[in-house]
Amino acid sequence: MLERLAEVRDPRDPRGVRHALAVVLALTACAVLAGATSLAAVGEWIADAPFHVLEQLGVRPDPLLPRRLAPSESAVRRLLARLDADALDRAVGRWLADRRPQPSGGADLRGVSVDGKSLRGAARAKGRKIHLLAAMEHTSGLVLAQLDVGEKTNEITCFQPLLDTVADLAGTVVTSDALHTQREHAGYLLGRKAHYIVIVKGNQKSLRKQLKSLPWRDIPLLGRTTETGHGRCEIRRIKVATVNRLLFPGARQAIQIKRRRTCRKTGKTTVKTIYAVTSLTAEQASPARLARLVRDHWGIESLHHVRDTTFAEDASQLRTGNAPRAMATWRNLAIGILKRSGVTNIAAALRRNARDHQRPLALLGLG
Repeated sequence: MLERLAEVRDPRDPRGVRHALAVVLALTACAVLAGATSLAAVGEWIADAPFHVLEQLGVRPDPLLPRRLAPSESAVRRLLARLDADALDRAVGRWLADRRPQPSGGADLRGVSVDGKSLRGAARAKGRKIHLLAAMEHTSGLVLAQLDVGEKTNEITCFQPLLDTVADLAGTVVTSDALHTQREHAGYLLGRKAHYIVIVKGNQKSLRKQLKSLPWRDIPLLGRTTETGHGRCEIRRIKVATVNRLLFPGARQAIQIKRRRTCRKTGKTTVKTIYAVTSLTAEQASPARLARLVRDHWGIESLHHVRDTTFAEDASQLRTGNAPRAMATWRNLAIGILKRSGVTNIAAALRRNARDHQRPLALLGLG
């Protein structure tokens, strides 16, 4: 971890620097793993850390000011505000990518979700909300890349730069919502030997019209799943057809998913039909596997939910420079590494880490 963090350029004047950049960043990561939701809480965790923990992270006493053993909250705040947030995301993303579980048998398809999230409590000049686009692996929940969607652009133009930072996409299935159903995106993924599954809505009118006109009544039902939770019962039925000359680059199969959702409290039932296309052939992915990939895409919403509820991200009023984005990066790291270690209750794991300063270090391989 310290080696990856050392790849980030230090924005500080080298004169008077008491603590290495990687050390300060590692301390912040450990504090967030212990449940810190603000820079004030980060500063408190660092101040309470025993000497042997600080020593393991590379903190050395200042010979001139021995009482100033660890970086203060204000020092952490100033550093994060001036930090190159893109470089930090790349360093953390690469560290997480190195820890991805290997596909079972070497032939399983690896899914990656691309979706965006706004930091509602944080804002830039003139009140513009900070909006981050992220790529998260389906099964592990690890965020492999994250990018700030600039004021003069949108998620569409950031799709390719985001995935450019992911080292190896060959054989990966990239899933996204209808906003990213763009021909340029499909061509980019195919050029990197990756696959895609994209939802088709009104922004691709000709393709949607073609999909709706297919003889779905004559196509047999190939899969059915039932899920209960969040006060509702949901039944999903999937049909898949191999169709030549679909109006989308590299598309090999058309997908129809009928979702029947019943609210257990009111008894109200809604039925929705979803259309999608994929570059995967019938030999590469069964209907059940396609249905799983589509369903797993929304696991990124679980990531956003944990950041909002457990880490109170939307309530954060942190607005200084790149500090809001850096804290979002640490939250992604904390959630991903906890899931990687088998944790199912993130809030409980954070409370457990808060009781022992050594536990966050162990999770990051620093203890």
